[in-house]
Amino acid sequence: MRRRTLLATALLTTVAAPGTARAADPGPSVTRTGSTRLDAQAVYFVSYDGLVNNNAFQKNGLLTYKGHQYAVWYTADRSAVVARRALGASSWSTVTLGHKLKSDDSHNVISMGVSKTDGRLHLNMDSHSDGFFYVKSVAGLLDNAASTAWTSAVFGAVQTSLDGLALTTQFTYPQFVSTPEGKLQLSYRVAISGNGRNALAEYDGSSWTALGEWSSSTGTYTSEHGSSTARNMYLHGIDYDVNGRLHSFFTWREQSAAVMCNGGGITNHDTGYVYSTDRGRTWRNDAGTLVGTTGGSDKVAVTDPGLVVDPLNPDHSLMNQESQATDSTGLPHAIISYVPGRFGQCTTNYVTDRTTNGRAFHLRKNASGSWTKTEIPIALNSSQRTKLILDKYDNVYAIMPFGRIAAASKSSGYTDWKLLYDGSGLNAFGEVVIDETRVPQDGTLSIMYQEKSSGTTPSALQVVDFKLPS
Repeated sequence: MRRRTLLATALLTTVAAPGTARAADPGPSVTRTGSTRLDAQAVYFVSYDGLVNNNAFQKNGLLTYKGHQYAVWYTADRSAVVARRALGASSWSTVTLGHKLKSDDSHNVISMGVSKTDGRLHLNMDSHSDGFFYVKSVAGLLDNAASTAWTSAVFGAVQTSLDGLALTTQFTYPQFVSTPEGKLQLSYRVAISGNGRNALAEYDGSSWTALGEWSSSTGTYTSEHGSSTARNMYLHGIDYDVNGRLHSFFTWREQSAAVMCNGGGITNHDTGYVYSTDRGRTWRNDAGTLVGTTGGSDKVAVTDPGLVVDPLNPDHSLMNQESQATDSTGLPHAIISYVPGRFGQCTTNYVTDRTTNGRAFHLRKNASGSWTKTEIPIALNSSQRTKLILDKYDNVYAIMPFGRIAAASKSSGYTDWKLLYDGSGLNAFGEVVIDETRVPQDGTLSIMYQEKSSGTTPSALQVVDFKLPS
């Protein structure tokens, strides 16, 4: 296939070139500074091997803006809750919204976003290939947090549209992202797993507009085992860098199990990458070639050349929706995870094989334009996702299941991975949510996690803070 051969000039290695950080720049470190409890009795049920309050693909379940931090979750009676605290405060103020979680489905997360043009907080919640629920605050709430009472009166009614914009009846995976100009965009999937498309909507401070779909579910993908003619693109994230470029890593999930070596695996394959220089209106592959137009007839498709930056067939239980970030120069980084070939060339039980032999990898683009992949030498011991963050010195941190934190320094070329925090004492279930917006503001890594429980017995939801190098 053409997309395979195009990779020949950019083969990934496991050893990176030396970094360019100044000698005076510190390496990665974490210092635990405190812990706060959001809820002693948060709703608990395991679905798709995850929890609805702590799915790593949430963007954002925890968010910081202008000196205050915000968190969202469902409590024991299934009510949607939004809370805030001043940075450094030991307690949270909560508001219960007029909505209750409709089903025991861990996909039905709550995500937050900020429209900087009018200082509103936006929430999208409780959807998995069906209708969503949406709430927004009054204008100026986030700009004047210290002088605005935190009550239900500052939030509008729960809606089943974006102020009248319906979008789709099959909606999943809301991710809010603020544009460099202060507008707010909402990324989401239309339709279903294995046969869906990514789309964008945009809020300009007064109204929402549907920008349209930008990925395609059609085309033929063929592995050594068989073919599939439908799929969806799972995003690792959608993020603007310091230069205003919009980045997205992704994996494909095929609809047909014929592409796998064994029906117990998962049809995810390949890590791809696209970017946009016009606020998500058009998309380009790594070489800069136009591969899709949002809302147009030409969408990003599995048959497009130059999309794959790390090839992998569907036989290794590759994780979807892992994590991504950009560094201080705008270069993209991602975490991907799968079962490496040294443990066999055919996974037969997705959860068991990933838990037993899964490994996470740091994938990044170098200043020279080539791609480098480095294995993080710490067993996942989980089927679940790892989060990624960079500090002000571009050291990289992998926040692994159970709240473990591994890191590597820029000065080593990201080759000196080591475990900085083992998660002991947290009793975290597995995946965690991180506040990716706080690190650039005050150098603090906040992690939201839920304690292990059993059945449907509620458990505590916590936030733990770590200081990164200043």
